[in-house]
Amino acid sequence: MTADPPTADAPVAQTDAGAVRGFWRGEPGTPGASAAFLGIPFAAAPVGERRFAAPQPPAPWAGVRDATAYGPTAQRGDKGETLIPEPSIPGSATLNVNVFTPALPDPERIEEPGLPVLVWIHGGGYVDGSPASPWYDGAAFNRDGVVTVTISYRLGFDGFGLMDGAPANRGVLDWIAGLEWVQRNIAAFGGDPRRVTIAGQSAGGGAVLTLLGLERAQHLFHAAMAFSPALADIDPDLARRRTRALGELLECAPDADGFRTVPERTLQRAQPKAALLGATRLRALLAPLVDGLPWGPVIDGDVLPRPAVQALRDGVGSDKPLLIGATDDEFTMTLDRAPRALRFVPAALALLLLSRDRAMRRSYLSANRAQRRRGTPALLGRFVSDRVFRALVVRTAQARGDAPTWAYRFAWVSPTKGWSCHCLDVPFWFDVLDDPFVERLAGPTPPQHLATEMHATAVRFVAEGDPGWPQWRTDPGLSRVFGAGPAEPTVSNTAYDGALPLA
Repeated sequence: MTADPPTADAPVAQTDAGAVRGFWRGEPGTPGASAAFLGIPFAAAPVGERRFAAPQPPAPWAGVRDATAYGPTAQRGDKGETLIPEPSIPGSATLNVNVFTPALPDPERIEEPGLPVLVWIHGGGYVDGSPASPWYDGAAFNRDGVVTVTISYRLGFDGFGLMDGAPANRGVLDWIAGLEWVQRNIAAFGGDPRRVTIAGQSAGGGAVLTLLGLERAQHLFHAAMAFSPALADIDPDLARRRTRALGELLECAPDADGFRTVPERTLQRAQPKAALLGATRLRALLAPLVDGLPWGPVIDGDVLPRPAVQALRDGVGSDKPLLIGATDDEFTMTLDRAPRALRFVPAALALLLLSRDRAMRRSYLSANRAQRRRGTPALLGRFVSDRVFRALVVRTAQARGDAPTWAYRFAWVSPTKGWSCHCLDVPFWFDVLDDPFVERLAGPTPPQHLATEMHATAVRFVAEGDPGWPQWRTDPGLSRVFGAGPAEPTVSNTAYDGALPLA
């Protein structure tokens, strides 16, 4: 995004650290117009002694700070072609927020309540991703009366590595600091701090579930949306082993002082190998299924006392509405290029690579007969999608019991990818099908009516805490189906039956 040159009528908002100047998109006060404020620091740059520290308040500034360009991102370097356009922006002040608002508050009517707020946490497996994606622009939500915020956080080992001399889960502490900034400042941008919905996709959806199950974060939001959530919930012993392996690779002491001597890019290049702990090639391929994501929130007993689903089962966050769901085939496309020989391997035999539980394998094969008929790669791809994403939807909904929980299933199939794949639903939720990058993922003519419907669902949930169909508990498994064929129901209690054996 590029800003127009600052003008006399450029929007200015006052934060607790100083004033910021954004820019208008469209004529202020006209339908569809909104203001963008980009790269506002919510914490000091995590460099030097602050590199592995908890987030610290930013230094206040005098005058009006320019907020017309995205701030630095924790993601570094060119990531090549990814499913979502998420640019890397150099710089050290990586802990920043972007705010999109349809209007600033009228100082003459300051007592009027503000607009509902959506806070978006990006995905990327906790090691990549960027809040500066054009798909996360809040223009469509602004058009429909929702203030939108995207937040950044430290990634990979810098954000989540467990080591002596540093607080655990610094990335989680960054999420909390960003939400605290929203509570203190969003009224200055026209938002209501009492009506904050947190949302995210993939690792961002996992962040949402983590925060929903965290007692210390309950006062920071009132509702949650988790799209294709992926949890880490890493065992602390495994996290420590990875820390020691990283120290050995980098030839430094495996503590905060030692890692501070290692340049950021050097550490980032070494962290994938350290996470594998010397695994064989096959074990490395299966590691996300066996050990989970390599870096991410760790159950350290302090910042995170227990796994997210257990916390939800214990009743944490039960007063907050949750919308949760996944796409049908999150990562099935990764097996499209599998060796042709795999297509001739019986599915029951191939599934042995992914699970040694005979009873579960039999149950899974029985529950996924239709997918099995599409061939062994399709069955294995669905298994991966179910193990990481779709079964988590079921576990989360079941764990919350009578808490207000709505589920959805995204079934529309991309004509370019051949599947209802990971990230495909994001431009529909944000109603940004006109973005040039969308064609790579969704083809030249994705259905605008589906984006209109899904975006309206998200707006209604943010504004009212109810997406418009019966809750999961009404008929266990009940889910709204987006993008299904004309012969399929739009609300179904069998949407996640294929994932039940893994839940």
